[in-house]
Amino acid sequence: MGSFVTHLEGSIDGSRHDHRRLQTTHEGRPLLVRYDLGAVGRVLARADLARRPATIWRYRELLPVEADESVVSLGEGTTPLLDCPRLGRALGLEHLWVKDEAHLPTGSFKARGLCLAVSRAKELGVKRVAIPTAGNAGGALAAYAARAGLEAFVFMPSDTPAVNRGEAALFGARVFLVDGLITDCAALVQAGTARMGWFDLSTLKEPYRLEGKKTMGFELAEQFDWELPDAILYPTGGGTGLVGMDKAFAELAELGWLADERRPRFYSVQSDGCAPLVRAFERGERFAQPFPAPRTVASGLRVPRAVADFLILDAVRRSGGACVAAREQELVPWMRRASALEGIGLCPESAACLVALAELVRLGTIRRDERVLAFNTGAAQKYVECLPVEVPRLARGTEPDWDELAR
Repeated sequence: MGSFVTHLEGSIDGSRHDHRRLQTTHEGRPLLVRYDLGAVGRVLARADLARRPATIWRYRELLPVEADESVVSLGEGTTPLLDCPRLGRALGLEHLWVKDEAHLPTGSFKARGLCLAVSRAKELGVKRVAIPTAGNAGGALAAYAARAGLEAFVFMPSDTPAVNRGEAALFGARVFLVDGLITDCAALVQAGTARMGWFDLSTLKEPYRLEGKKTMGFELAEQFDWELPDAILYPTGGGTGLVGMDKAFAELAELGWLADERRPRFYSVQSDGCAPLVRAFERGERFAQPFPAPRTVASGLRVPRAVADFLILDAVRRSGGACVAAREQELVPWMRRASALEGIGLCPESAACLVALAELVRLGTIRRDERVLAFNTGAAQKYVECLPVEVPRLARGTEPDWDELAR
């Protein structure tokens, strides 16, 4: 099957660029993939999707890979949309769903983006890739690079969770810990590009991770029977998923597949320990200033400045939503409380959404009767530093105090 891509578009000025050349950014800002949606609509009907395998590749006509043999896959399937009544009641909501991205390969939503980025990089002749990452993206890149037969280099802050470090190394990547932040890792990747000959797969510094992340929006539309929820809460570091969903909803609207013109309000959630987008939103600015001394247990949110800041802020404002800071000290308690209520292993990034959601409901910004969706972007077990470690020990051969045990 061929591609319906027409060109790449400069997000900052609308300029056109050749999609069959290896591209990074334009004027330091992301390039966006554009499609001939009229042609897509002539060959693909909404009803056709239900007859296809439940993987992200069911949206093949709306993805940028040209040749089937270029697809690099680890079986990335549709993730479950889980009704959460007990958690909803705890938050004061009547209708709450969690979309659980932990079911993807390598246990996080990063698989969507890196799957497409690696597939397209391979198709364009890339042999060596590199990435700066504060967590899950490193493991996802390493896995897909291994699957594609590409050499991978991963640069991580030295305080990146242990599972993320080990995972990337397990898949054969060359992993390096850096004393500093993800921005320091990104500077190393950029500095080594000419000498090492690698392709930089940093968040939105190439066009195709975004195309993988937008499949979250396609899946949501299908799972909600093409009638989108009222509000979506999304934990935001680099923000690729939020920008991707906004792009997905626009493409679906142009195809005429949505049940109505109403779009969800986006709530971009950060920790108050690293909240550059929240500051920019509150100040009415389109571009965010770097956040000084960022600190948060949610490693995926520890991004002091996103290259797509203006795309995130534009999407949030256009939707009528907001950028919201969650109190850092509440992340782990809510991670544990929500996991115990619903049996979903929530990561600390997603717990930030619940902290913010509780406040938004209290303020009346989100009404009790609205249809609300929160994302779980990664598996809880990848954050062993946040898991309970002290549990009672029972001596062998000794009957326990059953009353005490039941407390």
